Amino acid sequence: MRDLAKPRLFENRTCYRLLEVSDTANGPDLTFGRGQYFDVINICEAAAHEYAAAALAAPDKPVSASSAPFRAAIADPTDLARRPVMAATSTLVIRYDGSADEAEFILHWRDPAKVASGGGLYQVMPVGMFQASHDAAWNEANDFDLWRAILRELSEELLGESEDYGSDLKPVDYEAWPLNQALGAAREQGKLRMYWLGLGMDPLTFVTDMLTVAVFDADLFDETFRRIVTGNEEGHRVGLEDGTGRSLGIPFSEEQIGRLTGSEPMQPAGAALLQLAWQHRKVLLGQGDGVPRF
Repeated sequence: MRDLAKPRLFENRTCYRLLEVSDTANGPDLTFGRGQYFDVINICEAAAHEYAAAALAAPDKPVSASSAPFRAAIADPTDLARRPVMAATSTLVIRYDGSADEAEFILHWRDPAKVASGGGLYQVMPVGMFQASHDAAWNEANDFDLWRAILRELSEELLGESEDYGSDLKPVDYEAWPLNQALGAAREQGKLRMYWLGLGMDPLTFVTDMLTVAVFDADLFDETFRRIVTGNEEGHRVGLEDGTGRSLGIPFSEEQIGRLTGSEPMQPAGAALLQLAWQHRKVLLGQGDGVPRF
Protein backbone atom coordinates (compact mmCIF):
# COMPACT_ATOMS: atom_id res chain seq x y z
CA MET A 1 0.00 0.00 0.00
CA ARG A 2 2.81 2.39 0.86
CA ASP A 3 4.61 1.75 -2.43
CA LEU A 4 1.65 1.37 -4.80
CA ALA A 5 -1.19 3.53 -3.48
CA LYS A 6 -0.08 5.50 -0.45
CA PRO A 7 -2.95 7.56 1.04
CA ARG A 8 -2.33 11.16 2.02
CA LEU A 9 -2.63 10.27 5.73
CA PHE A 10 -0.43 7.24 6.37
CA GLU A 11 1.59 7.19 9.59
CA ASN A 12 2.46 4.27 11.84
CA ARG A 13 1.14 5.94 14.97
CA THR A 14 0.85 4.28 18.38
CA CYS A 15 -2.68 3.03 19.14
CA TYR A 16 -4.43 1.51 22.12
CA ARG A 17 -4.49 -2.23 21.46
CA LEU A 18 -7.61 -4.13 22.52
CA LEU A 19 -6.56 -7.05 24.73
CA GLU A 20 -9.70 -8.29 26.45
CA VAL A 21 -13.47 -7.75 26.52
CA SER A 22 -15.62 -8.92 29.41
CA ASP A 23 -19.10 -8.31 30.80
CA THR A 24 -19.61 -6.75 34.21
CA ALA A 25 -22.62 -5.64 36.22
CA ASN A 26 -21.93 -2.08 35.08
CA GLY A 27 -21.56 -2.95 31.40
CA PRO A 28 -18.71 -4.06 29.14
CA ASP A 29 -15.15 -3.85 30.46
CA LEU A 30 -12.39 -3.36 27.89
CA THR A 31 -8.68 -3.84 28.57
CA PHE A 32 -6.11 -2.12 26.36
CA GLY A 33 -2.37 -2.26 25.84
CA ARG A 34 -0.04 -0.75 23.25
CA GLY A 35 -0.01 -1.33 19.51
CA GLN A 36 0.74 0.32 16.17
CA TYR A 37 -1.55 1.49 13.38
CA PHE A 38 0.29 -0.49 10.72
CA ASP A 39 -0.70 -3.65 12.60
CA VAL A 40 -4.20 -2.89 11.30
CA ILE A 41 -3.02 -2.33 7.73
CA ASN A 42 -0.68 -5.31 7.62
CA ILE A 43 -3.33 -7.78 8.81
CA CYS A 44 -6.73 -6.37 7.92
CA GLU A 45 -5.97 -5.07 4.45
CA ALA A 46 -4.06 -8.25 3.58
CA ALA A 47 -6.96 -10.45 4.72
CA ALA A 48 -9.49 -8.40 2.74
CA HIS A 49 -7.45 -8.26 -0.47
CA GLU A 50 -6.66 -11.98 -0.29
CA TYR A 51 -10.36 -12.79 0.09
CA ALA A 52 -11.31 -10.49 -2.79
CA ALA A 53 -8.67 -12.01 -5.07
CA ALA A 54 -9.82 -15.55 -4.24
CA ALA A 55 -13.49 -14.67 -4.77
CA LEU A 56 -12.79 -13.00 -8.12
CA ALA A 57 -10.61 -15.89 -9.29
CA ALA A 58 -13.33 -18.47 -8.64
CA PRO A 59 -16.69 -16.69 -8.36
CA ASP A 60 -18.66 -19.95 -8.36
CA LYS A 61 -16.74 -21.47 -5.44
CA PRO A 62 -16.67 -20.54 -1.75
CA VAL A 63 -13.40 -19.06 -0.51
CA SER A 64 -11.49 -21.83 1.25
CA ALA A 65 -8.43 -22.14 3.46
CA SER A 66 -6.38 -23.23 0.46
CA SER A 67 -7.38 -20.16 -1.58
CA ALA A 68 -7.02 -17.77 1.39
CA PRO A 69 -4.22 -19.18 3.58
CA PHE A 70 -3.47 -15.90 5.36
CA ARG A 71 -7.11 -15.56 6.36
CA ALA A 72 -7.13 -19.17 7.51
CA ALA A 73 -4.06 -18.54 9.65
CA ILE A 74 -5.94 -15.81 11.51
CA ALA A 75 -8.57 -18.43 12.36
CA ASP A 76 -10.98 -16.91 14.91
CA PRO A 77 -10.84 -13.13 14.23
CA THR A 78 -12.28 -12.42 17.69
CA ASP A 79 -9.35 -14.13 19.43
CA LEU A 80 -7.61 -11.02 20.76
CA ALA A 81 -4.56 -13.02 21.85
CA ARG A 82 -3.91 -14.41 18.37
CA ARG A 83 -3.37 -11.12 16.54
CA PRO A 84 -3.05 -7.42 17.41
CA VAL A 85 -6.44 -5.67 17.32
CA MET A 86 -6.68 -1.87 17.28
CA ALA A 87 -10.15 -0.47 17.85
CA ALA A 88 -11.57 2.60 16.12
CA THR A 89 -14.30 4.89 17.41
CA SER A 90 -17.30 5.20 15.10
CA THR A 91 -19.74 7.84 16.31
CA LEU A 92 -23.20 8.47 14.91
CA VAL A 93 -23.94 12.18 15.45
CA ILE A 94 -27.67 12.94 15.67
CA ARG A 95 -29.21 16.42 15.73
CA TYR A 96 -32.55 16.16 17.53
CA ASP A 97 -35.23 18.85 17.51
CA GLY A 98 -37.50 17.81 20.36
CA SER A 99 -40.15 20.46 19.70
CA ALA A 100 -40.71 19.13 16.18
CA ASP A 101 -39.72 15.54 17.04
CA GLU A 102 -37.33 15.53 14.09
CA ALA A 103 -33.87 14.03 13.93
CA GLU A 104 -31.12 13.91 11.33
CA PHE A 105 -27.64 12.44 11.32
CA ILE A 106 -24.28 13.26 9.81
CA LEU A 107 -23.09 11.06 6.95
CA HIS A 108 -19.62 10.97 5.42
CA TRP A 109 -18.26 9.75 2.09
CA ARG A 110 -14.68 8.53 2.41
CA ASP A 111 -12.44 9.61 -0.44
CA PRO A 112 -10.28 6.67 -1.60
CA ALA A 113 -7.51 9.11 -2.55
CA LYS A 114 -7.25 10.34 1.02
CA VAL A 115 -7.87 7.37 3.33
CA ALA A 116 -6.07 4.12 4.00
CA SER A 117 -9.24 2.04 4.36
CA GLY A 118 -12.93 2.27 3.55
CA GLY A 119 -12.41 4.43 0.46
CA GLY A 120 -15.45 4.97 -1.73
CA LEU A 121 -17.85 4.02 1.05
CA TYR A 122 -20.35 5.92 3.17
CA GLN A 123 -19.71 6.05 6.89
CA VAL A 124 -20.96 7.78 10.00
CA MET A 125 -19.00 10.81 11.09
CA PRO A 126 -16.68 11.19 12.94
CA VAL A 127 -14.55 8.04 12.92
CA GLY A 128 -10.98 7.58 14.09
CA MET A 129 -8.54 5.15 15.61
CA PHE A 130 -8.54 5.00 19.40
CA GLN A 131 -5.11 6.48 19.95
CA ALA A 132 -3.31 9.30 21.72
CA SER A 133 -3.03 12.72 20.09
CA HIS A 134 0.73 12.23 19.65
CA ASP A 135 3.28 9.50 20.38
CA ALA A 136 4.97 11.54 23.12
CA ALA A 137 4.88 9.46 26.31
CA TRP A 138 2.86 11.94 28.39
CA ASN A 139 -0.14 11.61 26.05
CA GLU A 140 -0.71 7.92 26.61
CA ALA A 141 -2.53 8.28 29.94
CA ASN A 142 -3.88 11.78 29.32
CA ASP A 143 -5.66 10.78 26.10
CA PHE A 144 -6.76 7.31 27.23
CA ASP A 145 -10.43 8.24 27.43
CA LEU A 146 -13.25 7.42 25.02
CA TRP A 147 -14.88 10.84 25.32
CA ARG A 148 -11.62 12.68 24.73
CA ALA A 149 -10.94 10.59 21.64
CA ILE A 150 -14.41 11.37 20.26
CA LEU A 151 -14.05 15.05 21.18
CA ARG A 152 -10.90 15.36 19.11
CA GLU A 153 -12.59 13.64 16.16
CA LEU A 154 -15.58 16.00 16.39
CA SER A 155 -13.19 18.94 16.29
CA GLU A 156 -11.19 17.59 13.37
CA GLU A 157 -13.87 16.08 11.14
CA LEU A 158 -16.88 18.35 11.71
CA LEU A 159 -15.13 21.65 12.42
CA GLY A 160 -12.06 21.11 10.24
CA GLU A 161 -9.63 21.87 13.06
CA SER A 162 -6.02 20.72 12.97
CA GLU A 163 -4.88 17.35 14.29
CA ASP A 164 -1.81 19.09 15.72
CA TYR A 165 -2.60 19.77 19.38
CA GLY A 166 0.93 20.72 20.32
CA SER A 167 1.03 17.57 22.41
CA ASP A 168 4.49 16.75 21.12
CA LEU A 169 5.59 19.45 23.60
CA LYS A 170 3.03 19.07 26.41
CA PRO A 171 -0.21 17.17 27.09
CA VAL A 172 -3.52 18.51 25.82
CA ASP A 173 -5.21 20.64 28.51
CA TYR A 174 -8.72 19.30 28.05
CA GLU A 175 -10.10 21.21 31.03
CA ALA A 176 -9.13 24.53 29.40
CA TRP A 177 -10.33 23.60 25.88
CA PRO A 178 -13.44 25.70 25.12
CA LEU A 179 -15.05 22.96 23.03
CA ASN A 180 -14.65 20.45 25.86
CA GLN A 181 -15.93 22.99 28.39
CA ALA A 182 -19.04 23.70 26.31
CA LEU A 183 -19.82 20.08 25.50
CA GLY A 184 -18.97 18.92 29.02
CA ALA A 185 -21.51 21.37 30.41
CA ALA A 186 -24.02 20.22 27.81
CA ARG A 187 -23.56 16.62 28.89
CA GLU A 188 -24.22 17.57 32.51
CA GLN A 189 -27.36 19.45 31.45
CA GLY A 190 -28.60 16.57 29.28
CA LYS A 191 -28.36 18.56 26.04
CA LEU A 192 -25.71 16.14 24.74
CA ARG A 193 -26.18 12.45 25.44
CA MET A 194 -23.48 9.89 24.70
CA TYR A 195 -24.35 6.21 24.23
CA TRP A 196 -22.37 3.00 23.81
CA LEU A 197 -24.05 0.50 21.46
CA GLY A 198 -21.38 -2.16 21.27
CA LEU A 199 -18.17 -3.40 19.74
CA GLY A 200 -18.20 -4.78 16.21
CA MET A 201 -15.87 -6.41 13.71
CA ASP A 202 -15.97 -6.05 9.93
CA PRO A 203 -16.44 -9.59 8.48
CA LEU A 204 -14.24 -8.84 5.47
CA THR A 205 -11.36 -6.84 6.92
CA PHE A 206 -11.67 -7.76 10.64
CA VAL A 207 -11.35 -4.04 11.45
CA THR A 208 -12.86 -3.45 14.90
CA ASP A 209 -15.02 -0.49 15.92
CA MET A 210 -16.48 0.81 19.14
CA LEU A 211 -20.01 1.88 18.18
CA THR A 212 -21.16 5.07 19.89
CA VAL A 213 -23.91 7.68 19.44
CA ALA A 214 -23.87 11.39 20.25
CA VAL A 215 -27.33 12.95 20.42
CA PHE A 216 -27.25 16.77 20.34
CA ASP A 217 -30.24 18.95 21.12
CA ALA A 218 -30.84 21.02 18.00
CA ASP A 219 -29.88 24.37 19.53
CA LEU A 220 -26.66 22.97 20.95
CA PHE A 221 -25.75 21.35 17.63
CA ASP A 222 -26.44 24.55 15.69
CA GLU A 223 -24.33 26.62 18.06
CA THR A 224 -21.45 24.12 18.27
CA PHE A 225 -21.28 23.36 14.57
CA ARG A 226 -22.35 26.64 13.02
CA ARG A 227 -19.14 26.42 10.95
CA ILE A 228 -19.49 22.73 10.11
CA VAL A 229 -17.34 21.77 7.13
CA THR A 230 -18.60 20.26 3.90
CA GLY A 231 -15.30 18.51 3.25
CA ASN A 232 -12.36 17.41 5.35
CA GLU A 233 -9.06 15.58 5.01
CA GLU A 234 -10.80 12.21 4.60
CA GLY A 235 -13.75 12.98 2.32
CA HIS A 236 -16.92 15.06 2.34
CA ARG A 237 -20.17 15.34 4.25
CA VAL A 238 -23.28 14.02 2.50
CA GLY A 239 -26.65 15.79 2.59
CA LEU A 240 -30.01 15.63 0.89
CA GLU A 241 -31.32 18.29 -1.43
CA ASP A 242 -34.61 19.30 0.17
CA GLY A 243 -35.47 22.44 -1.80
CA THR A 244 -34.85 24.75 1.15
CA GLY A 245 -31.16 25.33 0.62
CA ARG A 246 -30.46 23.63 3.94
CA SER A 247 -28.83 20.26 3.59
CA LEU A 248 -27.11 19.47 6.85
CA GLY A 249 -27.51 15.73 7.15
CA ILE A 250 -29.73 12.73 6.48
CA PRO A 251 -33.18 12.30 8.07
CA PHE A 252 -33.04 9.76 10.89
CA SER A 253 -35.84 7.68 9.42
CA GLU A 254 -36.57 4.06 8.62
CA GLU A 255 -36.57 4.85 4.91
CA GLN A 256 -33.12 6.46 4.87
CA ILE A 257 -31.53 3.89 7.16
CA GLY A 258 -33.01 1.06 5.10
CA ARG A 259 -31.66 2.63 1.92
CA LEU A 260 -28.16 3.21 3.26
CA THR A 261 -27.78 -0.19 4.90
CA GLY A 262 -29.58 -2.14 2.18
CA SER A 263 -28.55 -0.75 -1.19
CA GLU A 264 -25.78 1.82 -0.77
CA PRO A 265 -22.01 1.18 -0.37
CA MET A 266 -21.87 1.63 3.40
CA GLN A 267 -19.06 0.57 5.71
CA PRO A 268 -20.18 -2.35 7.92
CA ALA A 269 -19.50 -0.43 11.15
CA GLY A 270 -21.68 2.44 9.97
CA ALA A 271 -24.42 0.12 8.77
CA ALA A 272 -24.46 -1.76 12.07
CA LEU A 273 -24.48 1.48 14.01
CA LEU A 274 -27.41 2.89 12.03
CA GLN A 275 -29.42 -0.29 12.43
CA LEU A 276 -28.74 -0.46 16.17
CA ALA A 277 -29.55 3.23 16.58
CA TRP A 278 -32.87 2.79 14.83
CA GLN A 279 -33.63 -0.26 16.96
CA HIS A 280 -33.01 1.81 20.10
CA ARG A 281 -34.32 5.12 18.74
CA LYS A 282 -36.78 5.69 21.59
CA VAL A 283 -33.99 5.51 24.15
CA LEU A 284 -31.61 7.65 22.09
CA LEU A 285 -34.23 10.35 21.60
CA GLY A 286 -35.09 10.47 25.29
CA GLN A 287 -38.23 8.36 25.26
CA GLY A 288 -37.00 5.34 27.24
CA ASP A 289 -34.13 3.64 29.05
CA GLY A 290 -31.89 0.69 28.41
CA VAL A 291 -28.83 1.71 26.39
CA PRO A 292 -25.64 2.46 28.38
CA ARG A 293 -24.45 6.05 28.50
CA PHE A 294 -20.90 7.14 29.15
